[in-house]
Amino acid sequence: MQQIYKLPLVLDPQPEGGYTITCPLLPGLVTEADKVDEIIPNVTDAFQALMEAYEEQGRPLPRNIQRIDPDYPFMIDVLLTI
Repeated sequence: MQQIYKLPLVLDPQPEGGYTITCPLLPGLVTEADKVDEIIPNVTDAFQALMEAYEEQGRPLPRNIQRIDPDYPFMIDVLLTI
């Protein structure tokens, strides 16, 4: 079953182009993207790897990580490139 998590992300533009992406709630979540449309897939991969590392270490995710119930309405912020 697909799980949905709500994470705040910090996109730090890099001088050579692209972004370094971090999450203030999960210091271990760090990834990069060359383009805006790569952000979500790259963050998803990094988050899944971090979840696996937490599981292997027997650590729960921090409590402030919000898991969303897809059966109820929820709000998200969206990046649009036009």
